[in-house]
Amino acid sequence: MRTSILAALWLVLRRDLLLAFRRPGHIVQPLAFFAVVAMLFPLGFTPELARLRDIAPGVLWVAALLSSLLALEFLFRDDAQDGTLEQFVLSGQSLTALLFARTLSHWLLTGLPLALMAPLLGVALGVPLAAMPGILGALALGTVSLSLIGAIGAGLTLGVRRGGVLLSLLTLPLAVPVLVFGARATELAIQGGAMAGPMYLLAALAVFGLTLAPLAAAAAVRIGLE
Repeated sequence: MRTSILAALWLVLRRDLLLAFRRPGHIVQPLAFFAVVAMLFPLGFTPELARLRDIAPGVLWVAALLSSLLALEFLFRDDAQDGTLEQFVLSGQSLTALLFARTLSHWLLTGLPLALMAPLLGVALGVPLAAMPGILGALALGTVSLSLIGAIGAGLTLGVRRGGVLLSLLTLPLAVPVLVFGARATELAIQGGAMAGPMYLLAALAVFGLTLAPLAAAAAVRIGLE
C-alpha cells in the first residue's frame, strides 16, 4: 500500500533528526561558529556596551547567515552519495514535498537553534533584555528563508565536487533582503520601536520561499542526478 504524503514527510523528517543526533558535530559546528564570531567583536572592536549595542543587529545577522551556510553543504550531499535522493525520485512520492521535509529538518537543526541562541549572545553585545523576544522572532522568521534559499543553492551545486564555495556565492546574494530586513527588525527591537514593518517583510519572504523554493530545489536536484 502506498504511503500517504504526510506519512512520507514524517518518515523523512524523523530519519533526518535521528541521523543528526548520531552526528552531533553537524549541529554543534554552526552554533559554535555563531558564538565565536559574535564574541570576537567585543575583543576586536570595543568592550563598551553602548557602542556594541549599535552594531549588534549587523553582528548577529551576519554571524547567523554565515553559520547557516556551514550546514548547507551537507543538506543534500550525503543523501546523493548514499543513493537516498534516487530513492526519493523513484518512491512515487512528490520529490518537492520530500525535499521540503529535508529543508525543514535543516531549519529545526540549524536555523531554530541559531534563533534561540541569538538573545544569549545579544546580552554580551549590550542588547537590553526587553529586546530579546523581538530578536528571537526576527531570527526565527529570517532563518526559515535562509534555509529555503540554501536548499536551492544546495540543489544547484549537487553535482559539483567541492561545491561549498560556489554554494556560498549562489546563496549570499539571494540572502541580502533577509539580512537587510532582519537587521532592521533587530535594530528596532533594541531601540524599542515598532517592528511590524520589517517583520511583515520577513514573513512575506518566508511565504514566498515556501511557495517557490521547494519546487526550484526539486528541479535542481533532478538535474544534478542526471
